[in-house]
Amino acid sequence: ATLINGTSDWVYEEELDLRDGYRWSPDGDSIAYWQLDTSGVREFFLINNTDDSYSKPIGIRYPKVGEQNAAARIGIVMTGPGERLARWLDVPGDPRNHYIAQMEWTPDGMQIALQQFNRLQNTNRVMFADPKTGTTRTILTETDPAWLENENPFRWLVDTDQMFFWISERDGWRRPYLTASREGDLFEPREPKPAPKPSFFPNVDPPRPEKIPRALHRITQDQHDMIAFEGVKYPDVIYYSASPDNPTQRYLYRAKLDGEKAERLTPANRAGWNTYNISPDGKFAIHSYSAFMHRPVSELISLPDHKHIRMLAANEKLCVKLDELKKPTVEFLRLDIGNGVELDAWCLKPPGFDEQAEKKYPLLIHVYGEPHGQTVRDAWTGKRGLWHWMLAQQGYVVASVDNRGTMSPRGREFRKVVYRQVGILHPTEQAAAAREMLKRWPQVDPARIGIWGWSGGGSSSLNAIFQFPDLYHTAIAVAPVPDQRLYDTIYQERYMGLPTDNAEGYLKGSPITHAKNLKGNLLIVHGTGDDNCHYQGVERLMNELITHDKKFSLMAYPNRSHAISEGANTTRHLYKLMTEYLQQHLPIKD
Repeated sequence: ATLINGTSDWVYEEELDLRDGYRWSPDGDSIAYWQLDTSGVREFFLINNTDDSYSKPIGIRYPKVGEQNAAARIGIVMTGPGERLARWLDVPGDPRNHYIAQMEWTPDGMQIALQQFNRLQNTNRVMFADPKTGTTRTILTETDPAWLENENPFRWLVDTDQMFFWISERDGWRRPYLTASREGDLFEPREPKPAPKPSFFPNVDPPRPEKIPRALHRITQDQHDMIAFEGVKYPDVIYYSASPDNPTQRYLYRAKLDGEKAERLTPANRAGWNTYNISPDGKFAIHSYSAFMHRPVSELISLPDHKHIRMLAANEKLCVKLDELKKPTVEFLRLDIGNGVELDAWCLKPPGFDEQAEKKYPLLIHVYGEPHGQTVRDAWTGKRGLWHWMLAQQGYVVASVDNRGTMSPRGREFRKVVYRQVGILHPTEQAAAAREMLKRWPQVDPARIGIWGWSGGGSSSLNAIFQFPDLYHTAIAVAPVPDQRLYDTIYQERYMGLPTDNAEGYLKGSPITHAKNLKGNLLIVHGTGDDNCHYQGVERLMNELITHDKKFSLMAYPNRSHAISEGANTTRHLYKLMTEYLQQHLPIKD
């Protein structure tokens, strides 16, 4: 009952995006798969109180920070006649204190490639294994003083070779590299590093001297981040997305492997957010485009000339409906919060906003703030964005800011300065940005500033109104994590370290620590069936607020998940609830 074969436990599915936990060999004669041993992983119970006369507990093996993880290993089974016993790869280290984040067969089917993150996720070892013997060898080690993201699925240069593309921030920018898996003259020893200080987890493998490939070749020389690989055209061209001049946008670039300057392919008349699904031969792509005030459209194009072939989805009906609306005005800007730090932001102002009038407007800030999200994008924002439009139509100034630590393409230092400071650095920077907005827009009423967010944004909203009670008047926190020690191992430890090594950071970064400071209006919204950010945290926060005699409002959606979308009328009910709460506590005044 505790062994999972060929699919995922909670951690691997949620945080490593692994659902199909198996890989067929190219010839179809073998299948390699993940096996996860969840014995020893503590069980967390969700309680269903509504489907029967008696409550039903739903158990999930969910490792919270500092707790024991599932043990992962890779097995291979032959599909031909004979015994069906798995052969296990000999992956070094304690399987409960590392993550096997990627696994694929090499294109020739002779080896299995895998990536092993240590528990802190600051070291990623690329290994190649012999499926017949199970022996492994490390061919590349990527390290970072803060953390590494799982952003390197194996991208092979050609089907008959063993060269693959790689993303690394080793020189301060997220850049594409080309590396190879063969030993011999390609490799040279890595310089030893000092041993790290002892950890609470004695079996966590510290970084050790490895071999690195001499053939690790940086493809682009430009001083900017790539956002993502988009495709390859054999034999000498890659396509990738980037936006060197404006981190709120996204464009397609083409670079040759010889390191020449990259070429932008997205036309100038497509300013905004551009994504591409490129054909295997690199000659065609499905191009999807949107902007903050422009509905999404999709077309088929040829490459590299980016020539339009035919429209796939124009969303004309949506366009007609949008044209009938009174649209707010949108502004993208940079906010100077001092010490040489400027943050990207957008702002929606009400239709007919009068810069000269004496009328004062309430300000609502939408926040995420944590490392795995970027809210300031010149892209269509769907139903949430349309809700912001409606609020602006009613008379709200609505804004959003990306503090340092978010995944904005502004260089490694911008993103990773938040290491071990989640919940500490970004509330401070968000507050500084709010004060800068007040300076820029004297029409905004400083007594009517609100903030809202979902998930990590819900946590950020709690930290905002708790840590800066004299700045924020109202907050709505949807599906937050009030105590970081209640979240899962892999996400929280990646950005905060182990709880025993960073106890003060976990304490200061958790909203529950500061709940006693609440002065304004607070609405907490949570699904009781949330298997991601557990309702347990909200109940603990409620106790803390009650202890300090703090008034707050709560809406619990029975059995709803983290998305709070299940059940008839749920989404409408939620957005109406939030709208009416803002109208009551952050009112529009004539």
